[in-house]
Amino acid sequence: MSEDEIEEIRKRRMLQLQQQIAEAQRQERAQREYETQKQAALRQILTPEARSRLTNLKMVKPEFADQIEVQLIQLAQAGRINAPLTDEQLKTILKQLQEKKRETKVKYR
Repeated sequence: MSEDEIEEIRKRRMLQLQQQIAEAQRQERAQREYETQKQAALRQILTPEARSRLTNLKMVKPEFADQIEVQLIQLAQAGRINAPLTDEQLKTILKQLQEKKRETKVKYR
């Protein structure tokens, strides 16, 4: 390979890396914006105590808490829940969702 070919390969690789970095930054900005909007919506939907409970739940079960947040926002947008939800109301909802979850037991022989 000649020096020109090697330099061209380097330039293409550098351009690829710059594009990947730019795309990652765009995705990160979009994720931050989404989280900001979600938190603003939750501030309207939940009382401070209920938000605190949801934050605690998020530390233990992040995927489950994310699902709950999205569901609460959708329900509020559809007008199916009265905002703001109190901590007691949120606990009731969480209990109902936990009851729906099936437990899987594995028996060893």
